[in-house]
Formats: sequence, C-alpha cells, structure tokens
Amino acid sequence: MTIAYIFIFLISCFLLTFSGKWLVDALTRVARFLGWKEFVVAFFTVAFGASAPDLFVGITSALRKIPELSFGAIVGTNIIHFTLAAALAVLILKGLEVESRTVQAGSLFGVIAALLPLLLIFDGMLSRADGLLLILTFIFYISWLFSKRERFTKIYDGLAPISILKEFKLFLKDLGIVILGIILLVLSAWGILEAALHFQKVLKVSLPFIGILIVALGTALPETWFCLAAARKGQSWMILGTLMGCVAVTATLVLGIVALICPIKVIDFSPFVIARIFLIISAIFFLFFVRTGQRLTKKEALFLLAIYILFVLVEILTK
Repeated sequence: MTIAYIFIFLISCFLLTFSGKWLVDALTRVARFLGWKEFVVAFFTVAFGASAPDLFVGITSALRKIPELSFGAIVGTNIIHFTLAAALAVLILKGLEVESRTVQAGSLFGVIAALLPLLLIFDGMLSRADGLLLILTFIFYISWLFSKRERFTKIYDGLAPISILKEFKLFLKDLGIVILGIILLVLSAWGILEAALHFQKVLKVSLPFIGILIVALGTALPETWFCLAAARKGQSWMILGTLMGCVAVTATLVLGIVALICPIKVIDFSPFVIARIFLIISAIFFLFFVRTGQRLTKKEALFLLAIYILFVLVEILTK
C-alpha cells in the first residue's frame, strides 16, 4: 500500500512539471489578449486554481468537524509562499523587480490577509462572524483592484498584427490550455495530499503537525512549481501575482468559507505556536524586502529560504 502512495506522489510531481510549463506561455498570451497585467491574470487564474486543493481540504475538514487541520495547513502554506516559493524563484531570476504599484499594493494586502486570521483567532475561535469578515476583506481588495484601469491594464507593444477572429480563436485555445493546466495542478496536488495523509498514518504523528508541514507542502506545490516555471521564462510579474493571490485566497476566502461551515475552535495552541511565530516573521521580512529598494535580491532570497529551513527544523525537533 505504501509503495502505491509513493507512486502516486511521484506521478503527481511529474504532472506539476508538465502543467507548469503549459501555464506560463498560455497565461502570457491570455494577458496580452485581455490587455491585463500578468500580475492580475496570475492572481485570478493560477491563484484561484492552485488554491482549489486548500478549499478541498478546508471543506472536507470542516464537514468532518476538524477545521483546525485546514487552519494549520493554510498557515503552513502561506509560510511557504513568503519564504521557499519566493526565494527559489528569485534565485532562478537572480533578482526580482517589484517597482509596480499594483505589485506593491498586492504584496501589502497579501501580508495583511495572512496575518488577519491570526488576529481574529486570538480569542481561541474563528467564528462564523470572523469568517464573514475574512470573505468581505477579500471582496474589498478585488473591488479596489478593478476600481481603476491603470491597476490592471497594460499596453503590449511590438506584437505582430493579426485578425480579430484569429486572435479570438487563439485566446480560446490558450484559455483551454489554462483550464487544463489548472485541472492538472489540482489533480497533482490532490495526489500529493492523499499520499501525505497516508504517510501521517504510517509515521504516527499528530494531525496539526501533518497540516502545518506535510499537507501545507502538498497544497503549496502547484503554485510553487508554477513560480519556478515562470522564473525560467522570465515572467517575473506572474510570480508575485501567483503567490500573493494564493495567500489572499486561502487566508481570506478559503478560511472564511471553512469558518462559515464549522467555526474553528483551538483548545490547544501549542501545535500552532511555532507556525504562527514563523508566519509573522516571514510575512514581515517579505514585505520589508519588497518595499525597500523595490527589488528582491539573491541575498534576501537566501535569508527567506533560511527562515523556512529553520521553521521546518524547529517544528520537527519540538513536535
């Protein structure tokens, strides 16, 4: 049985590689057709698609009356977004420019969204009212993003002119590739998640530990791999669009839906203490690096990577 789950894990990793390459090129062409910034396209397509596993885990755990699993997984996933995923992409690019005001504002919102659930659950419970507040926060950001055209539109120069009909056909083709790529991302993440839950039973570790480390890593793999593929293609705008989009969707929309289904009550905070501390640290340093110099450097990426490695070591040694 364990061999079968190892096989599922490996196949899922292969699907991540395969679909990630598809998505980068297709999303770039979709962005050009719509006249949208790559940041916005990545925010809405990859972020929503890659967050589907988090939503699946969240709804399932809420229906089983163990929503703390979803809370732990989302906290762990967002630590990965701020550290491991961002750092690896920056190292491939040898530096990431973040001069755009849209990217700057998106990064700020991502940090606020990641920390808001930690504030709301300070009393030991994420209630249905808290869940509604999280969803409204997400809606507010979307409304702000589309309230002015300059925040999401972009003029693409130097493109060869083609007929409107042919351009629309190519758009539909690329849209189909995006949808297929997202489906493959979700399926691969689901396979990794199932394998991780099996490994939890074999290794006999706690459910919060699995949520924070293993499930979080599994659900974060799609967007992490996409960011690496985007970095290899030089599509820097899509990296932060994807990462901050995933943070916003999971920490507000997904967690809000989970809390509406089943309020998250944490009796024992000990499994989450380390993760909460490292989420705050990683979010603060990430925002500091993004907003100072308007560029993420290789040294800053290595620092973020060190934070993630330290987080994993501390979690394992204190479990």
